[in-house]
Amino acid sequence: MLCINIQNNNPFFNLASEEYFLRFCAEDCFLLWISEPAVIVGKHQIAQAEINPRFVHNHDIPVLRRLSGGGTVYHDAGNLNFSFITNEEPGHLIDFKRYALPVIRFLEFMGIQASMSKKNEITAHGMKISGNAGHVYKNRVLHHGTLLYNSDLQNLRNALSDNTERYHSRAVQSNRTQVANIADFMTNHLDIETFSIRLLDYIQKTYMGRQYYPNASEMNHISQLASVKYAQWEWIYGYSPEYRFEHEFHHEGFPVSIHFTVQKGIIHESSIKTNMFSKDSCNTLSGKLNGNRHSWEDFLAMARTTILPGIHAQKVTDFFMENFF
Repeated sequence: MLCINIQNNNPFFNLASEEYFLRFCAEDCFLLWISEPAVIVGKHQIAQAEINPRFVHNHDIPVLRRLSGGGTVYHDAGNLNFSFITNEEPGHLIDFKRYALPVIRFLEFMGIQASMSKKNEITAHGMKISGNAGHVYKNRVLHHGTLLYNSDLQNLRNALSDNTERYHSRAVQSNRTQVANIADFMTNHLDIETFSIRLLDYIQKTYMGRQYYPNASEMNHISQLASVKYAQWEWIYGYSPEYRFEHEFHHEGFPVSIHFTVQKGIIHESSIKTNMFSKDSCNTLSGKLNGNRHSWEDFLAMARTTILPGIHAQKVTDFFMENFF
């Protein structure tokens, strides 16, 4: 088994590294990596429904989509990510417990009693410390997970959204559970880099692996994959399953109803009904929405150039941001 400690904190590069070693490497691999703050949605999720767009925009936190299914997770410098990539026989491709077990045993070696939950999470003291997911490519399996070591849990909560009632689809929704940091359960405090080195050493000894350093050609291939796929809006947001957005609320005493459908990230069939505006104004606003991306950045641009009758210009942006996501 190749044991690879990815010395890069760019989340786009790190997700691309997983895909590269899954698709273009024949050997079994174990990857460890730490990213800058980022929100990572599952492959089959609606990105807009899973994030707090105002928070991630204001804090310059990128949103990414990974290869595997499952729920949305938050990465930062206090979160350690691990990835097993192995060759398997048909019928044995997805086995969460198999890949979580060596991590659980390592945690026990470090003095932390951990176990696997029914939701394929690793827990300690009844709280989630690791989310896990998997993806199959031909006869190769990617199993990866997070390890909350000393992550900023308040930023984690702020970056993720529980406002999913506005979104209607068959998409996978995240299960919000109580989380904790591994460092809080350790008697001897280690920094995350030392913890990471010890995990890599443990896996290397367990699987008789060898440490591997990607060469220049592999690094270039990974960087290109990060740029042409993982950093692209079409993959991050456009890959979201089709959904309907519905929101009914009152603004300054007037009922407002907003409906539109989104396909590949693009708004269609929008409808806005309210006594606040004339019918013509509602139709004009709906027309502005159709054909545009359901994107925080696009709506910010639209808000800056839109005049809504009865709403002060400075409040137009808040009106859009609070009610169209």
